Amino acid sequence: MSSSEGRHVTLVSGRPIPFRGNEIDTDQIIPARYMTAVTFDGMGQYAFQDLRFDGEGNALDHPMNDPRFQAKGPRIALVNKNFGCGSSREHAPQALWRWGVQAIVGESFADIFFNNCVAMGIPCVQASEADIHALMTAVEEDPSHDLAVNLETMTATYNGTEYGVRTHDGARHRLRTGTWDAAGILVDALDDVRSTAAKLPYVQDFRD
Repeated sequence: MSSSEGRHVTLVSGRPIPFRGNEIDTDQIIPARYMTAVTFDGMGQYAFQDLRFDGEGNALDHPMNDPRFQAKGPRIALVNKNFGCGSSREHAPQALWRWGVQAIVGESFADIFFNNCVAMGIPCVQASEADIHALMTAVEEDPSHDLAVNLETMTATYNGTEYGVRTHDGARHRLRTGTWDAAGILVDALDDVRSTAAKLPYVQDFRD
């Protein structure tokens, strides 16, 4: 669950799921053939589709298919280096979010993927290689606890053990203050938007 006020993201907790491997790209996260949908609704079911199932639909050895990681509720992904590299598709964080991932803790992230996540209110925080290894191992040995990511203290805590994390100052500020949600801010300021639009000669009949 996420502890926040409105759009203010300060603490996210949920059952962790480890995605081991460096350079996991956006085509692995959501194959391109699923990007033709008009909306992102239902995209979560296709997350890691080609790593979860073979060509005949048989389940493969993947964390999302592992009964140990099937707890209901929000999830926190654990990843290694350069997660989300490849094409800039927004569908990748959308697929993860709609599968249940509400925060990601990793060694490093591709820049565009990172920014797409922040624009959705998904914190991406970094930890050292050693700490990520320790976290993944702890989760694989006993996945029955929540992992808490705290953007106030910049820590990730699992089963009583606390790990230091970091992220870009600007991203942390936007998440904590709620300014990551550009569309929500515009909706909140609709009266001001309407007033400004009414003064512009090239905007006519402005409506909601």
